[in-house]
Amino acid sequence: MLTVLRVHLPSEIPIVGCEITPYVLLRRPDGGISTEDVPEAVPLDGYFMRYKWYRIQSDRRVAVCNVHPTEQATIQCLGCLKSKIPVAKSYHCSAKCFSDAWQHHRVLHERALSALNENGNEEEELFGRFGSGNAGVINASLSGSTSSIGQSSSINNGPTPVYPTGTDKNSGETWFEVGRSRTFTPTADDIGHVLRFECIAVDSETRSTVGAPTSIMTSRVIPAPTPTPRRLIPVNSADVMGQFDLDNRNSSFGTFTVLSYNILADTYATSDTYSYCPTWALSWPYRRQNLLREIIGYHADIICLQEVQNNHFEEFFAPELDKHGYQALFKKRTTEVYTGNLQSIDGCATFFRRDKFSHVKKYEVEFNKAAQSLTDAIIPVTQRKVALTRLIKDNIALIAVLEAKFGSHGTENPSKRQLLCVANTHINVHQDLKDVKLWQVNTLLKGLEKIAVSADIPMLVCGDFNATPGSTPHGLLAMGKVDMLHPDLAIDPLGILRPASKLSHQLPLVSAYSSFARMVGGGYDLEHQRRRMDPATNEPLFTNCTRDFTGTIDYIFYTADSLTVESLLELLDEDSLRKDTALPSPEWSSDHIALLAEFRCKPRVRR
Repeated sequence: MLTVLRVHLPSEIPIVGCEITPYVLLRRPDGGISTEDVPEAVPLDGYFMRYKWYRIQSDRRVAVCNVHPTEQATIQCLGCLKSKIPVAKSYHCSAKCFSDAWQHHRVLHERALSALNENGNEEEELFGRFGSGNAGVINASLSGSTSSIGQSSSINNGPTPVYPTGTDKNSGETWFEVGRSRTFTPTADDIGHVLRFECIAVDSETRSTVGAPTSIMTSRVIPAPTPTPRRLIPVNSADVMGQFDLDNRNSSFGTFTVLSYNILADTYATSDTYSYCPTWALSWPYRRQNLLREIIGYHADIICLQEVQNNHFEEFFAPELDKHGYQALFKKRTTEVYTGNLQSIDGCATFFRRDKFSHVKKYEVEFNKAAQSLTDAIIPVTQRKVALTRLIKDNIALIAVLEAKFGSHGTENPSKRQLLCVANTHINVHQDLKDVKLWQVNTLLKGLEKIAVSADIPMLVCGDFNATPGSTPHGLLAMGKVDMLHPDLAIDPLGILRPASKLSHQLPLVSAYSSFARMVGGGYDLEHQRRRMDPATNEPLFTNCTRDFTGTIDYIFYTADSLTVESLLELLDEDSLRKDTALPSPEWSSDHIALLAEFRCKPRVRR
């Protein structure tokens, strides 16, 4: 007989749009223990498992705090209602919660007012009185403060009854069946309600159930936290006063956008490392949906992701982005050092829109192979084992040569193919291996130089370089050489950096985000972005923000003789992130921020 031994949930807090798959431990008819499903289509010794999900709906609707979604809301911001901001953003669990979040919350009002083109008097009415009592908020039990709940759509495998399946007269609760599979994805209709999962073994011949059902309850369903959308800020001299939204931008011939983003592999997203992030927000089912929403929302033509696990690429990102018109390339890290599950090893994934680019060629850079060649060439035999231990770190780079489908429009030579080379890399993280970082970057650049010699081609070098501005890897990328007197060059136990004069390249690389610092004049948005730049380095103040480290280690470099920067994705304000301590957070699901630049191809004048 098939028996349920135990049921538990991966997270007690269900989130809209995030699939829930309960852990169900079964005793099989042969006495064995298993977590494998036994569906009706494939019964086991005459038995199968039946699952049901219920939404427990009480007479009173509960709103949840948009800052602390596990808490019930007690006040509502009037300004949000007047500004037509989504109602979920208006709820707070306490006056202190509202006060603490005010600086970030106020941005929502400002943007909404800008969109509505309201006058100054209306702005004063909306939030000029904050701090003078309760004028800006409604204190409420919130029952009836939101629209009534409609019936859930049947997206969860099986018809959803339009009638309640049971009512508890004592509590006033009604159970609505909302799903009939092991997994369930909460919808907006479930917000504020508790879910009940129920499973039971069934005799496949008699169709009768065996024993009593085993059930488990969730906490109340919460909406997926939605960060304030980031906008593209024009940086070209022709339109520095303007701004436009990602959703509404019109693609012009010769322009394309590139996104670079370290998404934080699930393997590294542990509660030990990120104890300040709620466990439900660290869970992969939540993060993958949040990351996908964010990535798709940028509408990038080329996407370079780092820390993409092999299994997540194959099972999630490749198929999901394929639905949105992207072709995928992937290179996983090598495994000389890695000792974990091979399916969970991470790597670099590059996606491009099929309607804008076609794939020409793919190069894979394995720094381990380069290390082997290097040690064979310059390291004495007796020292090679030690040298390889220092150099072999499993890092890789993925280089894609693409052909633009817009290349024949608006160019001096319409018949010439418009090629583009995109490098995507993740350089070694260890801070005590500065020589290895620099050697890896130099190795990548030497490979790109060979491609540049063979083809007259614009280049993009994207990724997580684990190197801050002012470091030798950053200097090599941005300046084409390293400072001979840089203290980092003193760390070279293997002699792989000598002579330092060989650490150079001829690619005219420029950091895309330095455009914010170089622009003269400009409007409010551009000036706002300059405050988020480091004037000493012309780089963002940070691209990685954790409790223990805040700094810039991610970049998009481009060849300035063939490409110009048209616009950049706005940078985030550190103070707004610190309300959740650091990254990752319920709003932002990586410890890095995404970088995005729009480029225009220059007419080529080389001969």
